[in-house]
Amino acid sequence: TLLCKYANMPKNKGKGGKNRKRGTNKNEPVKRELKLKEEGQEYAQCTRMLGNGRIDAQCFDGVKRLGNIRGKMRKKVWVNVGDIVLVGLRDFQDSKCDVILKYLPEEARQLQKSGAIPQSANINDDEGKQEDIGWAFDDDPDRDSDDDGIAPQQMPDFDDSDEEEEDEDFDVDAI
Repeated sequence: TLLCKYANMPKNKGKGGKNRKRGTNKNEPVKRELKLKEEGQEYAQCTRMLGNGRIDAQCFDGVKRLGNIRGKMRKKVWVNVGDIVLVGLRDFQDSKCDVILKYLPEEARQLQKSGAIPQSANINDDEGKQEDIGWAFDDDPDRDSDDDGIAPQQMPDFDDSDEEEEDEDFDVDAI
């Protein structure tokens, strides 16, 4: 009787739930068409992350605006400080905008070459970037490179020969 009860159950054909899908990289670097700005849009560079899906964006028309990352981009496309983005301007609020698209570094360079964004714009390029921790070491250990004006001091030399002579003068039997 137990066999009949479980014989009607379907086989598992799935490969897992949403956690399995979360680990896959769906957005492989694919060559996509370069989207240029239209009327009511502007190029901008992210200057500061504010949290809650908002950024400070320095638009290339000279105005600094508060940018709101659209819901379709949240948790899928990560905008970082220094990234070039396409923002949609608001008719009723000039100080606010909506982030429509994040440009890859290669696309941002193409925009620079075409003259759409100024040459002075600093493009974040993650390729070949090394993390600088702020420490610099000299290769020559003999050279004192301190600029504090204090000369290095020599440590005093302690000779063990003086102590041995004192031990020889001390007579244990005299005590």
